[in-house]
Amino acid sequence: MPAQLQLPSPTTTSAISNAAFASPAHGRKADAPVNRGSALERRARLTARLAKLAAAGHLVPLARQIGSLGGCARPIRMTGHRTRLDAATGQILAHLESRHLPAGELLVRCGNRRATRCPACSTRYRYDTYQLIAAGLRGGKTVPASVSTHPRVFATLTAPGFGPVHNQPGAAPCVCGTRHGDCDPFLGTPLNPQHYDYTGAVLWNAHAPALWSRFTTHLRREIAHAAGLTQRTLRHHATLSYAKVAEYQKRGQIHFHTVIRIDGPTGPASTPPTWATTELLDHAVRAAAKRTRVQHQHRSGAREANRTRPPESMVFRFGRQIDVRAIRSPDFTGAAPVTDRHVAAYIAKYATKGAETTTGTLDRRLRFLAELAQFDLTDHARRMIHTAWHLGVRPEYAHLRLRQWAHMLGFRGHFSTRTRHYSTTLAHLRAERTAWRTNRTETQTPAPAPAPASTQSGQTSGSPIGDQAQHSTDPTAGHHNIAGQRVDSDTTLVISHWQYAGTGLLPEHEHLADLLTATRQTRPEQPTRTRRSDHSGDRAGHPVGHSTDRLTSAVRTGAVA
Repeated sequence: MPAQLQLPSPTTTSAISNAAFASPAHGRKADAPVNRGSALERRARLTARLAKLAAAGHLVPLARQIGSLGGCARPIRMTGHRTRLDAATGQILAHLESRHLPAGELLVRCGNRRATRCPACSTRYRYDTYQLIAAGLRGGKTVPASVSTHPRVFATLTAPGFGPVHNQPGAAPCVCGTRHGDCDPFLGTPLNPQHYDYTGAVLWNAHAPALWSRFTTHLRREIAHAAGLTQRTLRHHATLSYAKVAEYQKRGQIHFHTVIRIDGPTGPASTPPTWATTELLDHAVRAAAKRTRVQHQHRSGAREANRTRPPESMVFRFGRQIDVRAIRSPDFTGAAPVTDRHVAAYIAKYATKGAETTTGTLDRRLRFLAELAQFDLTDHARRMIHTAWHLGVRPEYAHLRLRQWAHMLGFRGHFSTRTRHYSTTLAHLRAERTAWRTNRTETQTPAPAPAPASTQSGQTSGSPIGDQAQHSTDPTAGHHNIAGQRVDSDTTLVISHWQYAGTGLLPEHEHLADLLTATRQTRPEQPTRTRRSDHSGDRAGHPVGHSTDRLTSAVRTGAVA
């Protein structure tokens, strides 16, 4: 049985407010009671607004619409309409207008992958990434289970050194003589910042995407050479599939974690050749990483282009630390130290982390360098950003767009990529989740009686559209008619027009979202584990939704805070 939404009453709120304003601020700063009073006054104003909504009976549908966001921190607000028509008869099957929604606007999750920007959306993104990586290792999600017997390795490609930094060299102390903990702010910072090659560090990050692209080319060449084939004929015998994610080290350099697999000539459904082994793939990865080189190309004119040989500092390569490990499977066991579950969880962990998480830099772009003054950054991160910003004005680095990517310390590539045959797609996982929710709604919610002709012709009834479960407010949701029945997409015409209205919830809506989140967090644990079907996808990546079916009995007129 879903828990009720327990909201404090106005009496409690008034008592708290009176106590806060009546108590003198003995021993406190002069501005402390003013700040506390301002916060309580704002809370009281928001409480009054929600109380009016509760008195008018609009709180339940509003809470249901906000709860459907799953705790998104900065949802996208949109205005417009959507109409579904029968392509054959022209009959209106469903009509949705944003002004008839409880919030007055269509609310869509932001979908940001960064944990510092939106924890709820980044958690869902991490779940989806786990499913994507795991499907390419053990099958499922349109991938055959036979891929678990294919040769595959988990490789890590690091950046070279640009100067000594504070680190954790095993059991021994750092060069500075101190044993740094995992949360030590000095970890990864240069021992001597004056002699650290910040220019080379930023430029290496900028050329890291080109290094990865060149590495994949060399990897195919090494596999073909080890098999006694040419690179052109390799595709007739085997296919190389991989998925990679870029991670920031403590020192601010990019390194790549990748899962590499050898399939048959037609992809994961075909059997790889007999010469394709884990040992061959291990050797090919190490050889390709050592051979990969990228030279910086000057683009400032013919005089720069006529230079015979660029300086050594303009040739970029991977670091000497290259780690390649076989992934444990039924046929390839041996002394393999990792499993498919470990690899998928490890890669998914870094899918939502950027430079701001590891290095302590920014999670958004800079318009002016003076904006750095308002952020609490480490000296190392500030120097990296300054270096990228000043290099961006030099004509030989103009094509790297370093100022645009200064907050990423020069890295401008995709943080996660995969080959077409490796696994499923994030779009397929999202469509599968939408279909699961739709089927769950259809099985739990009985279809209402057909709407009157006035409603089907475009006029709205007394209850706002989007209140009921069968009226999805997702612009890309599945096709349903007004009666909640499934409609064939081949015979349905969808006419929609949506316009961006803003980002983030309105103050009273944000206050209600905080109450919903607090209710979910303080909900007591169940003494016994419920059935797996009762969960809304804890392992499948479907966040647990908040039920507002009993909100009416929990909220009385004026009993909102």
